Amino acid sequence: MSLYPRFNLAPYLALLITAAGVSIGLAAGFIVGVQPILLVVFFVAFTTLFFFFKDFEKTVLGLLILRSSLDIFSAQQLPAAFAIGIDILALLYVAFKLISRQKVQTDGFFYFFAGWVAIQGLWVILLPLGGLGLGASALDDAIREWIRLFSFLMIYLLVLQLKEKISPEKAINALFLSLIAPLTAACMQTFLPASLVPKILLASASTGEIGTASRINGTLGHPNSFATFALLFLGLTLWKFSYCRQRLPWALLLAAVAFFLVATQSLTGLVMLLAFAIAFFLPRMSLVNLVAGTLLILIVGGLFLSSEAGQVRLNELYSTPLLNPDIDWSRSVAMQLSSSSSQANSFNWRVTQWTFLLQSWEDFPILGYGLGTTKAVSIFHNAAHNDYIRALVEGGIVGLSCFLVFLLAQAIRLLQLRYAIPQSAARRDLCSMMLAFLASMCVGMLAGNVVGQTPLWFYWCTLLSIVGWNWTQPSNHSDRISHKSLQPEN
Repeated sequence: MSLYPRFNLAPYLALLITAAGVSIGLAAGFIVGVQPILLVVFFVAFTTLFFFFKDFEKTVLGLLILRSSLDIFSAQQLPAAFAIGIDILALLYVAFKLISRQKVQTDGFFYFFAGWVAIQGLWVILLPLGGLGLGASALDDAIREWIRLFSFLMIYLLVLQLKEKISPEKAINALFLSLIAPLTAACMQTFLPASLVPKILLASASTGEIGTASRINGTLGHPNSFATFALLFLGLTLWKFSYCRQRLPWALLLAAVAFFLVATQSLTGLVMLLAFAIAFFLPRMSLVNLVAGTLLILIVGGLFLSSEAGQVRLNELYSTPLLNPDIDWSRSVAMQLSSSSSQANSFNWRVTQWTFLLQSWEDFPILGYGLGTTKAVSIFHNAAHNDYIRALVEGGIVGLSCFLVFLLAQAIRLLQLRYAIPQSAARRDLCSMMLAFLASMCVGMLAGNVVGQTPLWFYWCTLLSIVGWNWTQPSNHSDRISHKSLQPEN
């Protein structure tokens, strides 16, 4: 017989459930009064948290798939809320694992990544202390930028926890579902009259201007963001096409992604495509790859140059130092600043932006102005459109050095995995594709805001994490797939 009296917990449980229901009802009523859309966010967050612990693998993959659809809701701050939610979920999951004494998956690059993100936080700390070019007034932007970088680290960590639970190929196949929303929106923007396209798909998150069907952005908010996102998945499609048995579906997807990449009319995206094609096909030098790479460049370039908008953008380059030897750097700036000049264009605007940003950097050359402060420093109150200059202005020489080390570390990581033993043919080819894409990003950073394209980096960090898994052993997960393509070479 027990020495302790038995208590009937049913009434207390019912009271607890009732109290929880009343609290949730009151909270929901308050949220509706403040901002109705937050009610949806509240229930989505609650449901996500429930399934996060109930079915961790599917929830993480679902969140990754969802990310490509969120930038059209930038005005409602959903992308920022999503990043914060990812951070909280990752920290909760790691805390749960540690408390329950379960293994937390990590690797060497994670610790380097974590150290690099921690170092970026020094610029946030120095802002209110007066150690940088700007003071506490820029602290909000610095914190926001650091949280964005921290969310990339958390994505890397979360995806690492899928290791040995699902196969690498299955995880990457799931990522292709993130193309559904952007490509569907791109189809509507391209083939439907503007009056039939939802306004939320026509509003550019970066410019605030109502777009037209002549330059699409999918659900990524800006044509340049959509172009780089499409290029990453074009590379993934090429990777799948190179070894799969049923190639027709992947060939059709490759053509569709290439078509919409061209439809963005993004010069940055097209230059990145050229750099990617060279870096991807050159190491595989053979007659077939040479023809394939040449055809890809000719078809994409021909589609762009044959369009009216493409010809206009090409003609603009003749009014820049890039193609006109009679125009030097200073004249380019003068033409852009002259309100009566007909030769003002996006490239001359970039030259002007870079000129004044570099002049501002000279005042604080060592540590710069602080994380996320480029818009505050710029005379145009706009992004740098050159990620190397951005790193220099925001972090000084020290910050630029850290940024270059971060890029170099990714290349070294991919090269190590590329030549790792035992080796998987699928992982080897994926590393090669990612190295080509990393090279194209480094080129795109010369005249674009590639670092600021959050969706791109979510998927890039996901791939960086997956490529480090063990590709030579099948997953222990019950939903196994065929691993014939993942076996090591003889």
